[in-house]
Formats: sequence, C-alpha cells, structure tokens
Amino acid sequence: MRLTTKGRYAVTAMLDLALHSDNGPVSLADISLRQGISLSYLEQLFAKLRKQTLVSSVRGPGGGYRLSRANDQIFVAQIVDAVNESVDATGCKGKNDCQSGTTCLTHHLWCDLSDQIHDFLSQISLAQLVSRKDVRLVAQRQENEQLVHAGEIDQSSKINAELLN
Repeated sequence: MRLTTKGRYAVTAMLDLALHSDNGPVSLADISLRQGISLSYLEQLFAKLRKQTLVSSVRGPGGGYRLSRANDQIFVAQIVDAVNESVDATGCKGKNDCQSGTTCLTHHLWCDLSDQIHDFLSQISLAQLVSRKDVRLVAQRQENEQLVHAGEIDQSSKINAELLN
C-alpha cells in the first residue's frame, strides 16, 4: 500500500490548519515551521486544495488560509483526492498490467483493499481528528516549539508546560 508524501503532507497541513483556524487565517509559513514542510511545497499543495474548494485564501496583513467549510464536512479522502493522489495497494498502479502486461492473480484483491482504504478515509473528518487527545497533545508540543524558536518563551517554560500536560 502506498500513500505518497504529497498525500501525507496535504492531510498534515489541513489538520494543522483545522487546529489553528480559531484565531483567523493561518499562514503557510506557520504551518511550514510547525510541520517541517517546505513553504514552496505547501504553496503547491494549497493551490490544489483551493481549486477543490477545501480552503480559501485571505490576502493582506494577517492573511493566510482558512477552511472553506466546517471541519466536520472535510474528510481525509477528499484531501488526498484533491492533491491528485490515490491510495493504491496494487503493484501496477491500477493499470491491470501487473504480470507481463496482463492482470495478475491477486490484482482484484489489491484493488478491493485500495477501495476499502479509500472508504475508511472517507469516513474520517478533520473534526474527528481535531477532537483526538493525542492529536491535541502533539499540536501543543509543536506550538511550544514554535514559540521557543521565535523567542517568545524560553526553554524552561516549554519544559514546565510539557510536564503539566
């Protein structure tokens, strides 16, 4: 089974956006810092996400991106599909030429698995991910690291905050 970096990064960036959108538009630079994804790569991904109306951009000072609809209306499969990725478990990338140009014995099994994975991801919304405690803990750690990097809090404050959680 293969989910490419593009699909993973798109889901990660959209989850970051969902987690931080309460304070207004989120800049790609902030997502880049928190998630370790290059800014130019995020710009490419968000162009595709915007085309599929999953996000909208806000220009000007304090601008950035926001979700185009409620986070309970955006599903992981939609994000993966928006960046032209597929979850494909076949060895032939769905082309039916697995075995010297013909369909192999297990081709349909792997196609069925790919469909099951897509169906699974179609049932998971950003809202469900945002509500998970483990996701929120990681997001808090990342925010603390971003503040330390920006010099807004010192390392000892970060350690104390992590110990309290």
